[in-house]
Amino acid sequence: MALSEETRARLKTVSTATVATILFKRGLRSQFIQDVQPLRVREESMVGEAFTLRYIPAREDLNGIEVFKDPSHPQRKGVETCPPGAVMVMDSRKDARAASAGSILITRLMVRGVAGVVTDGGFRDAAEIAQLDIPTYHRRPSAPTNLTLNHAIDINVPIGCGDAPVFPGDVILGDGDGVIVIPAAIADEVAAEAVEMTAYEDFATERVRAGQGLPGLYPATDPKNLEAFASWRKEKGR
Repeated sequence: MALSEETRARLKTVSTATVATILFKRGLRSQFIQDVQPLRVREESMVGEAFTLRYIPAREDLNGIEVFKDPSHPQRKGVETCPPGAVMVMDSRKDARAASAGSILITRLMVRGVAGVVTDGGFRDAAEIAQLDIPTYHRRPSAPTNLTLNHAIDINVPIGCGDAPVFPGDVILGDGDGVIVIPAAIADEVAAEAVEMTAYEDFATERVRAGQGLPGLYPATDPKNLEAFASWRKEKGR
C-alpha cells in the first residue's frame, strides 16, 4: 500500500522516539537504525518509502573504476530510479571505511526529488552533503571511493541497515535522534497514534515545566490529567 499524503504529513510532525515507543508496544524492538546520525539536523522530519541499495564486500577483479561506465551499475541505476518522495536506504554492512556515495550522487538524488538518503556506512564530501537541501544520515565521513570496499549488488530488495530490517516500501522516519523503519502495513495507524501521543507529550511537558510531578501525569493514569488534557487540546486547537 502506497504511503498516503495524510500519513506522510502526520509523520513529519512526530519524533523517532515517539514512534519507537509505539512500535515497542506492538512488539517491534529492532526498527531503529543503529549508529547513524544526521549530517545536519533539520526542522522537519524526513519521511518517505524505502528504496534500497545493497552492497557486499568488494572483490578487486570486479571493482575497477571502469565499472561506472555501465549505466546499469546498481549504485548508479539506483540513483537514477529511486522514486521522488522515497528515501534511499543503503546496506553498507555497517562499514564506513569506504564511502557509500558522495556529493554528486546525493545532489542528483536531491534534484530528482528524493526525500532523503540513509547509509550505515559513510559519505565522502560530507561537509558539502550537509549543506544540500536533502536529509542525509550516515555513520561517519569517509573519503575512499565506495569501490575500495563496497560492491553494489542489487537495488530495491530487503536489506539490513544498522541492524534494522528494511523492506522496500517500508516507511522511513528520520529526525535529530536518527532513523526508524515503520513496517508499511501499519504506517497509517502508527502515524495516527503518534500524532495523538505527541499532543499528550507536549501537554505533559508544559505541566512538568510548570512544576507538576510525574505520578499520574506521565503515563496518564489519573483521569483528572486526561480531563485537563482535553481542555488543553481544545484551547490549543490540537
